[in-house]
Order: sequence, then C-alpha cells, then structure tokens
Amino acid sequence: MSKVVFFVSFLVVLGNVFFTQATFSSSLMVDMAKIVMDNYCSPEKLLGMKEAIGAASSNTAILNIPDAESLARVLSAGVQGTVSDQRLEVTYEPNYVPAVPQQMPPLPPEQLVAVLQTSIKLDILEGNIGYLRIDHILGEEVAEKIGALLLELVWNKILPTSALIFDLRYTGSGDVTGLPYIVSYFTQAEPPIHIDSIYDRPSNTTTKLMSLSNLLGERYGTTKPLIILTSKSTKGIAEDVAYCLKNLNRATVVGEKTAGGSVKIDKIKVGDTDFYVTVPTAKSINPITGTTWEVVGVSPDVEVNAEDALATAIKIVQLRAQVPAIIEGAAALIADKYAFEDIGTAVATKLKGLMAIGAFNMVVSKTDLETKLSAVLEYLSGGKSIKTTSNTPALPPVNYSPEMYIDLVKVSFQTNVYENNIGFLRFDMFGDFEEVKPIAQIIVEHVWNKVVNTEAMIVDLRNNIGGPTTAIAGFCSYFFDGDKQIVLDKLYDRTTGATTELVTLPELTGTRYGSKKSLIILTSRATAGAAEEFVYIMKKHGRAMIVGETTSGSSHPAKTFQIGETDIFLSIPTVHSDTAAGPAWEGAGIAPHIPVKAAAALDTALGILNKHIAGQK
Repeated sequence: MSKVVFFVSFLVVLGNVFFTQATFSSSLMVDMAKIVMDNYCSPEKLLGMKEAIGAASSNTAILNIPDAESLARVLSAGVQGTVSDQRLEVTYEPNYVPAVPQQMPPLPPEQLVAVLQTSIKLDILEGNIGYLRIDHILGEEVAEKIGALLLELVWNKILPTSALIFDLRYTGSGDVTGLPYIVSYFTQAEPPIHIDSIYDRPSNTTTKLMSLSNLLGERYGTTKPLIILTSKSTKGIAEDVAYCLKNLNRATVVGEKTAGGSVKIDKIKVGDTDFYVTVPTAKSINPITGTTWEVVGVSPDVEVNAEDALATAIKIVQLRAQVPAIIEGAAALIADKYAFEDIGTAVATKLKGLMAIGAFNMVVSKTDLETKLSAVLEYLSGGKSIKTTSNTPALPPVNYSPEMYIDLVKVSFQTNVYENNIGFLRFDMFGDFEEVKPIAQIIVEHVWNKVVNTEAMIVDLRNNIGGPTTAIAGFCSYFFDGDKQIVLDKLYDRTTGATTELVTLPELTGTRYGSKKSLIILTSRATAGAAEEFVYIMKKHGRAMIVGETTSGSSHPAKTFQIGETDIFLSIPTVHSDTAAGPAWEGAGIAPHIPVKAAAALDTALGILNKHIAGQK
C-alpha cells in the first residue's frame, strides 16, 4: 500500500473508530486531498492519490475530531508525512483575509530613497570590500520602476569594489522574476545562460529563466570575488539566488544551510469551509544539477554559524586578494629552483596561465589553496614531486642509550638467510649520513654481519620510500671492491649550479660484500627517492639484477622554499642525477631486468639465485 493510500485510509478509519457523534463531513478530507493532488509541485510524490480519493469518497463515515484546530493539525501531520514535505499545511482560519500583492506606490524620490534605505544596507568595508544586504528580492516590475534610483544609490557604489559580500541571511521573501536580474549582474552578457527552470503545477508549464543580455548599468563581472551569506532564515527566492550563483561557480556560499522553502506558496480554501491548504504550487529545477534546493535547502561551501559568516567571508576575500602574488611567487620559485630548468620553466608558465583563467578564484582557506596548488602542480609537472608543504622545524635530537639504539636498529632492518646461504636484507627508508654515522657500528654488528658472509644477497626495497641521499655512496661502496674509486653518479644542484660526484668510499665500518657475489634488488611502484638513486647506480654499473616493478619515478629529496612573505611553502626538488647519457630515473622510474608483480619478486629472486648456485656446484 502506498503512503498516500495509507494516509487517506487512516483518516477514514479514524472517523469510524474513535467517535460516535459526527462533527465534520468526510468530504473535507476528500476536497483537501484533491487540492494537494491538483496543485502540489511534485506530482511524482502523489502516486496513488487518485485511487485513495475514490476510496475515501465512497465511505460515508464522519470525522469526529472534536474541534477544527485539532483536525487541522491531524490533517497537516498526515499530509506532511505522506509526501515528506513540511511546507504542506492544513489550517483552520475563520477570519483569514487573503493577502493582496503589494504594489509600488507612486512616491516622490525622497520617500523612495527612505523606503530603499530600510530594506537595503550598503557599506564599503576595509580593503575595498563591498557589503550589500537585501532583505527582500525585488521583482521585475518593481525593479523597472526604481531601477535608475537603485543604480544611483546602490549599484554604482558597489561597482568599484574589489569584492562583494552579498548578505542574504535575513532574506525571507521575494519575487522570482528578480532572479535573472541579480544573476545577470554577475555573469557575462553573451551568450545567455539558462540559470533556472520554474515548473508551475496548476498550469503544468515550465518556464526557463535565462540571464539577460541587456542590463541597466554595468555588470560586476565574472572574476571579482562574490561571497553570499546565508542562514537558517534564508528562504525562497533568496535560496534560488544562492543556489544558482553557487552552481554557476560564480559565488561562494558562507554560513548556514538555508530553510528549504519554495519559489511559490499558495493558500487554497477547502470548499465552503474555513479550512485552508498551504501548498507549494511551483518548484525550481536547476539546469546544472537537475535538482532543487526546495525542502532540502542550500548547503554552504563554508559552513559556519550565521553570526560568524561575515567575518569568515572577509577572511576569504582577504586570502583571495593574496592569491595572484602567491601563484606568481610559486611560479618564480619553480622556474628558478626546479632541478630540470626546462620542466621548471614550462610548469611555471602553465601555472600562471591557469591563474589567469581563474583556477584559484574559489579558494576558501589557506588549506584549500595549498591542496589545490599541490594538485595543479602534480598535474602540470607529471608528478615531479613539486608540492606545497609545511615548514615544520626539525625535532631536537634524542639522546638514545646504546640499548635503545640497538632496539631501533632491530626494528628498522630485517634480515634472513635462506637455503643455499642466500642473504636477505630489507629496510624501508634511507637515513641521513650524519645520523647514521654514530650508529654505524651497531648496524654492522646487528644487521650487516648477519648477511655479509652469504653466497648471494637479496636487498628488498619494495617498501622503501626514500629519505636522504647522503648515505647512498657509503651503502653502494659495500658492493664494490676497495682497490679503486668508482664514480657512482653525478648530481647537479640547480640552486648552486654545482655538480657533485658521488664516489665509492675507501674506508668502511664493516666488511665489504665485494663486486663478485650475486646481488638482486627487489623493487615496486612504491620504491622512491633515495632508494631509486641506489637502484639506478647499481643497475647503471651492472652490479645488481633488478626484479619486480618499475619504480616510482619521483625525485631526489626536495628543499623547502617560502613563497614571498607568506606562510605558504613549496617543496621543490633541486637536484637531479647525471643525464649526460640520457634521462636518469626521475619521472620515468627504473625498469627492472625481470618484471614481475611486487608480491612475486622475492620468490622469483630466490628461484634465480638457487638455480645459479646449483649450476655452480
């Protein structure tokens, strides 16, 4: 049974069961239901109503609610619950006088000014921020009559501002014909934009509302910040204004979720009684979302209490005023500091181009700006590790006891010796040379000495996400002989213009593994940064077989740069590996000799080494 059928049947049974004396005719309920069925703006919610009315009209039972007000409350609760719409209401009003639409009286200019000043509040805030509060949305007819006056007293003072805060927190009434006028002042003249559709149920017609090509006065434009303030009291046409401009990406809505009212509410008399049904007879259907703000309200982009909305809006406008300088500063840093000059210049140029077309116009907070800037930089650079970052100071050094160092080393490294004396070493991050140096002997004793005397070794970097590269030369040196120095790689630093050679070290804390024994390195798509540099060196010098997946293709460790005098910082890689013989690993990653899924890499490596060792016996 549908909700509609259940509701009508329930009321009929109510009359049969509870009372024996008739008070109201059952036709009241039928007439009320028919008003809803013929006029309610969402007929799709009324499936089954016609059949329910027929069933109710054939029942001659009498509703016996003792008084009209109580009956009205029961009927309201029933119809609201049936269609899930609190705007529907049944009332008993014996003294009701229909409201007469207000007409603009022929007032002299000075009185018109006084009327406007009571319903419109205008201010120019610090920073050339316009503030406009309107408590009633004027319709087309009124706007045409007093347009010149509105232009002189209000709009011409708003136009020179750098941003506008449009306060609709107190706006609970208005005329839908005013919607195109308001929206058009914040959009382009051509081409006309379909901004809303109004479906009228009684006439079963839909009217498309379009932006206007011709307006009195100048437009505010499409680029200056527009913030709309809302509250729980924002209702009706004001909600439509906020919803349209929000979904056109022209305005940011700040405040509370709106009331969820209607573009048109009618109060219809039930037959010859003093009962009335208040029913939304028309609804807004947004052409962008395909849905409506009615009943559900308009959700703000930035949700704060209504009383905090203005202060929040001012902060957003102030932030947006800084955005051009922030983006210009970011572009300059990338062009000047990024390791690969051609890529840095291209990214910087594209970044400024995106700013010019409004890519950052709708940011609402520092965090929002940082997130969007990082996403844009990742896209423009193809994932070259350029991003925003925090400038968190380094933690003070911790004074570990020898026992604590040993425990730290044990949890940081994993070792094993497999069948045929195959060593296994795993660690998931490279340490800084200066930090590793004091515990080098502990690492040798508790890690390296467990695997150094094996016949072959597997170094597992599948989960190694990088870290500093300062210890790379030392670690690589363990896999080469000490009789001669080898240039492992050449690192170019864009910020200094200097090229530094990474070379094997003549002296090491532990015993060398040497250059003769077999070495396999396991990789995955997560292998990044310093780990990639190690893999690159070992592959380039033919010292190791790589098994697994192509590595991340990230970058050498980045440096942090402040953007101008702001508190926003960029992380920019400034160093790249030797490219004399072609691209290194940054960007593309390092392809393995034996490509297999990361999960299968260890078994594959063990299979290769076991077969090799068996062949030597």
